[in-house]
Amino acid sequence: MTTYVLIHGAYQGGWIWQRVASALVAAGHRVLAPTLDGCAERKGQLRAGITTETHAAEIAELLFYQDLTDTVLVGTSTGGMVMASAAERARDRIARLVFADALALLDGEALPDIVRRPSAVNTELASGPSRQDFESRLFADLDPETRRWAIERCTPHPIAAMQAPVRLERFWDQPWKASVIWCKRSANPPHAHQRRAADRLKAEWHEIDTGHYPMLTEPAVLARLIAQP
Repeated sequence: MTTYVLIHGAYQGGWIWQRVASALVAAGHRVLAPTLDGCAERKGQLRAGITTETHAAEIAELLFYQDLTDTVLVGTSTGGMVMASAAERARDRIARLVFADALALLDGEALPDIVRRPSAVNTELASGPSRQDFESRLFADLDPETRRWAIERCTPHPIAAMQAPVRLERFWDQPWKASVIWCKRSANPPHAHQRRAADRLKAEWHEIDTGHYPMLTEPAVLARLIAQP
């Protein structure tokens, strides 16, 4: 049995991993899919000061308080930023990292350096697409029922995590066992960005012929790749 901690991306919560988590549990694994501070069912906690680093500290503390070791962290989209920062904080508890169409920023880089968002609805505390943008662009390749279900659960993301540079003073200087999964129909994060991560980490490279939300479109395939030792 392997323990997996699945880290969601922007506008999401642990809910987005339901199908993948079910597949991994059915294969005999332990799975945790926490919702990060200020997101989804925790949207009532949204406030100033939530950053990639505070999200990462949550994951590191989860590993500590649950006494988790030999853990596989899986991050998607902006969850890749959180995963790298959490791994830096909890190095001795990590067995493997999986970047599932995920951002892998270098120290001092920010999301806008890599991803160009054509539209965003910003407030003082959060940022997110409009419902029309979800329907016509981000979730365009989902089947109608899944699209409706997902949009109902999406929430704006803490704005500092979408704008501020990440702090990763040690992550890229350490050896990691890692995999990078590129979704071939996904524009962001760009292919070159994910290739850079795979090259620097000497990671295994996998491809899925789907869009940016493989946990919704190809959950069985994604679960199989995540579970590869």
